[in-house]
Order: sequence, then C-alpha cells, then structure tokens
Amino acid sequence: MERFGHLQAITVTPEDTATVVTVARQKFLNALNRMVLAELDFVLDVLLEDVPNKPLIITGEGSRAFVAGADIGEMVNMTPDEALAFSRFGQGVFSKLETFPSVTIAAVNGYALGGGNELAMACDIRIAAKNARFGQPEAGLGIIPGFGGTQRLARIAGKPNALDLILTGRVINADDALRIGLVHKVVDEGKALEESLSYSRAVLKNSPFALSQAKKAVSGAEPSGPGNGMSAEADLFSRCFAHHDQKEGMKAFLEKRRAKFQEEP
Repeated sequence: MERFGHLQAITVTPEDTATVVTVARQKFLNALNRMVLAELDFVLDVLLEDVPNKPLIITGEGSRAFVAGADIGEMVNMTPDEALAFSRFGQGVFSKLETFPSVTIAAVNGYALGGGNELAMACDIRIAAKNARFGQPEAGLGIIPGFGGTQRLARIAGKPNALDLILTGRVINADDALRIGLVHKVVDEGKALEESLSYSRAVLKNSPFALSQAKKAVSGAEPSGPGNGMSAEADLFSRCFAHHDQKEGMKAFLEKRRAKFQEEP
C-alpha cells in the first residue's frame, strides 16, 4: 500500500473485516529490533489518521514464531542509557497499540517470547494456535522485561502467574496460557489468523465508537491504571545493562552456551 511507503520488516494487508499487520522477519523468527519498532510505530500512526473502524490484527510471518523476542544481537552491547531509551521507545509503541481506538487482536503462531509476549499482551484479544509458546525468559539473559511485560502480565494473568513466568523464565504452551488467562482461545495450528479474522467479523457488528469507549472504560477500571509502573520498569531494565550478568547472559545466548552469572545479586 502506497501510503505506508517502503517497509522492510512489517507488511500491512487490508482484509474485508480487519487490517492485518505482520512482523515479517521470518529468517530471524520475527525478532524485534529498533527498525521493527519504528516501522510498527509508523504503521500505527498512519492507521490512526484513517480514523480506523476495522479491527487490527497483529501476527508474525511463518508458523515458527509470532515474535520470538527482542534482537539480542542488537541489545548485547547497549549502555544503560541506550537500554533506557530502547525500553521507553518500545513501551511507547506498545502503549500506542494498547490504546488504539479499534479492537486489536494478536494471532499467535509459534513462539511469543520476551518482547513477543509483550507485543501480544498489548493487544485486546489473543488467539493462539496449538503450537504457540509463551514466556518471559529475560532473567536468563541478565535483564528483565522492558516493554511493559512486568506490568501487563501481572494485570492479565495475575501477580502470582506473572512472578512465576518472569522468575523462572519457563515457557508455557497454549493450553497453559489459556488456563491462566493469558490467551482467550486456542485453535488448531495454522488457524490463528483465520480465527482472528472471524473474531473481527463479530466485532464489526457493533458500534466502533461504543467499542472505543468500552476499551477506555475497561482500562480505567484496572487498579494500577495503564502506564503506572512503566517508568520504573524502564529504569530497572536499563540498570541491568550496567551489570556483569547482562553482558554474560546475552553473550552466552549468542554463543549458544550456558551463562555464568555472578553468585551475588
């Protein structure tokens, strides 16, 4: 579509019932980097100018991953100040998605880890294929979630489940994600986008204005309110980049070996 210019990592496909935005870095399991975030930010701005009525579906290219996480190769040598800016930028993009006027749906296929899970959680509805896998494994890299994960996961799945996933770094399957409320529906492999389009068809029967107001009302009903805690998360995320464990954790990941973290916190 001409109005989106030349995008390198994002594709935008208008469907009858929704606009489908796809993270298209299949070779890299659709990992998030500055370019992906910037292009997603741009696409959301363009769609906002259209006064959107149709639902927005976010998905990942291919069957292996929705978004497998942030690009570790880009993050490994970040300074704390660079990490703070990266966190705040990602938080801003995901908050823009969270407050998008029309209904947003994450069609999750394969891995939704770290930033990928955070991206899915920024959507109103999450529909997962049976092969979907969810997790926040950042602690194994010597950092914490930095794109709103510490806040949204606690709100969506409850504090005990959020702490469990963040502190252990374990990855859960689609059925377990459904059990803790992280996803709304599980469908057969390869059917997440199809089901998301069907869901958007049901949404279109309702008033776009009423839907936008309902989203605001539900967000306002949350005890912490959207945005609270984000600044603290970004600060703590950036502090990790001044510590030995971030350097060791990310280098170990890139070198495909087990990390040797410091014994003392």
